[in-house]
Amino acid sequence: MFRFIPKEEKFFDMFICMAQNAHEASKLLTLMMEKPEKIRDTAETIKALEHKGDRMTHDLIVKLNKTFIVPIDREDIYGLSSKLDDVTDLIESIARRLVLFKVTEVSEPALELARVLQRSTAAIVIAVSELQNGMKVMDPCIEINRLEDEADHIYHLALGKLFETDMDPITLIKWKELYEKLEASLDRCEDVANVIEGIVVKNA
Repeated sequence: MFRFIPKEEKFFDMFICMAQNAHEASKLLTLMMEKPEKIRDTAETIKALEHKGDRMTHDLIVKLNKTFIVPIDREDIYGLSSKLDDVTDLIESIARRLVLFKVTEVSEPALELARVLQRSTAAIVIAVSELQNGMKVMDPCIEINRLEDEADHIYHLALGKLFETDMDPITLIKWKELYEKLEASLDRCEDVANVIEGIVVKNA
């Protein structure tokens, strides 16, 4: 049926830019942990990406409020943009804590979690890029869920070993918080996947 007022499809491009921004931040977080000697400079770059993500979210909401016909439900557009922004925000909060806690040597579980997070944000980029192609998004969404399960396993093992060590209480608290933030970032990635799956099912 011919539409006199076409739907505004640019929201999909905006989602992709937001996903790519989150993935770039996750790559830098991994680099930050692999090379702690550059921790402060890398944290500043991640902070700049977080600000960029905030601007993207703001621009998308402004566009949403000005657009008459949208390609998917408004609440889904808002929900997906919000969840994507949450991922970048959490990555920045982890980077900030690495600086505040004066981390000079990163534990293996933390690095493992950062690498899983990087793989998860890469899958988010694929899922968001395929959002207009229906069920093709399901494979990367399933991968995001699998990676969240993998992260849960690493997190619980790391937490168990943490309380078996004789490190001082302050250091223990710092690493416990870092592990929790890393695990939470994977949860936010899973939230993105859940929103995407809901959009696809709703519009199938």
